[in-house]
Amino acid sequence: MKFQMSFGVINLLNDHIAEVIIDEGTHMSLEMCEEYDELLLNIFDRPFGLLINKLNNYSYTFEAKLHIASLSHLKAMAVIHYNSEAEQKTNDLLALRETDKWNLKTFCGLQMGREKAIAWLDKAVAKHHQDSNQLANSLDSDLDS
Repeated sequence: MKFQMSFGVINLLNDHIAEVIIDEGTHMSLEMCEEYDELLLNIFDRPFGLLINKLNNYSYTFEAKLHIASLSHLKAMAVIHYNSEAEQKTNDLLALRETDKWNLKTFCGLQMGREKAIAWLDKAVAKHHQDSNQLANSLDSDLDS
């Protein structure tokens, strides 16, 4: 399923991963991030991962950099880059948001990165589902005692 947004497209890859492709030259604002969040909240009601496919060159306002990737159900992000500039922008954003301790891994799109990124996201999100199920079972057994 594909969702056209004001800033690009979000592809729903499965029930726990969405791919984000931002349009060339976009300057992501806080309002665009809120549009993005609203859609993700409507799609996912449990842990999910994002595949950020940096096919295009784009930037963020400072406010957007501080807001992006703040949803509680977002458990893993994979970023596919195609050049050193895109990789450096990701590293700069990671440094700015270091205290958030994002579960983020980067992949080179020129080396089968998309397939590797999706496989990594599947495992990362599955771990959160497994941990949630174990916690729920533990709470159920505590209540039965």
